[in-house]
Amino acid sequence: MKTIGRCWMPAFGLTLLTAACGSGDAPGAGDDAAPIERIPVPQNEFTPLELEETIDDLVAEINEKPAEPMQMTVMLKTLYAFFAPIATGASRAMGELGVTGNVVGPIEQSGDQQKDMVLQNQQIAKTVAEGAEGIGISPFGEANAAALDEAVARGVHVVTLDTDLATSDRAIYVGTLNRSAGAKAADTLLKLLPKAPGTVVMHGSTDETWVDGTDRTQGAQEALEEAGYDVVVRGVTWTDAGEADDVAWMQEQIETAKPPVVGLIGLFDLSYRCAMAAEEAGKPELPVVTFDFNPKTVALMREGRVKATHIQRQYYEGYLVPYILYGIKNLGLEATKAILAPRMVDESRFNLGVDVVPGDKVDAYNAFLNSIGANQ
Repeated sequence: MKTIGRCWMPAFGLTLLTAACGSGDAPGAGDDAAPIERIPVPQNEFTPLELEETIDDLVAEINEKPAEPMQMTVMLKTLYAFFAPIATGASRAMGELGVTGNVVGPIEQSGDQQKDMVLQNQQIAKTVAEGAEGIGISPFGEANAAALDEAVARGVHVVTLDTDLATSDRAIYVGTLNRSAGAKAADTLLKLLPKAPGTVVMHGSTDETWVDGTDRTQGAQEALEEAGYDVVVRGVTWTDAGEADDVAWMQEQIETAKPPVVGLIGLFDLSYRCAMAAEEAGKPELPVVTFDFNPKTVALMREGRVKATHIQRQYYEGYLVPYILYGIKNLGLEATKAILAPRMVDESRFNLGVDVVPGDKVDAYNAFLNSIGANQ
């Protein structure tokens, strides 16, 4: 059999990214199976060494077993923007494994979550009918649980990513744990604040139906309040038209809050609005920390108005899932969990953590993303 890991296909396309090797290259196609070979990751200050070591440990255990063919699909909410690096990582991993697989997702979300869930359920059923043995999925919501449970009942291994669906029979969740991620961002801001008392303006989520957003917001709020600060929360408005309202509300807090505002924290992609509010209030010197790598955030980091941002490891999210699915099939679920133990926070959740990028490290972080083919 030819060496595994030589048939990676880049993550581009419209709604389907194929990452399969030819049948002659697939694991189990012959008796002279070569070990899996990962594409080397350049080492720099942002390389997540613990994650890399965990993946290497999983690969080493997989290589101890006879290679087996496998068919899998990774389903994403879309293949673009935030999800593009996830698609890149998943496609690369499937190529290294030599499995038959693809990454699927719409060009863009419809904006109607119910419609998106129905379409994803149809895709799950189609994937199972076509013989998939593993599914990695970023589910839209609870309405996807029954379709995933049906897949599991038919012997398909299921791993969720980015968004968990703990009420389903999925085996493992891979992604950011939002409560700890929020606390991490709060810790970054705390290092920049004067001694309490003081008020912190938070651009977070007040939508109780959005569990991930609420968890991240509560994680940050609890950490700041425990340190002695008052926290006022503005629920993020996701539309462009809502930007003025978000900024105006936070500006008013900066101008009127008692005790005075000493810093701002944003927890989602539109976090840059915190720096805009500080500017409008005539206090651009207030420390601001954010989430994600929106181009507007990057520009404000270059200007020194955003002190740091926190970035989810989307590439590794996508990259790990095919390896975990392959491990579950070939090693068993419990053996796979044991290998993943350094990053497992409980029986079924793998914590990817976040990258903390200081304002003066934008170029270095961009270089890291370029080195793994996952520039945002």
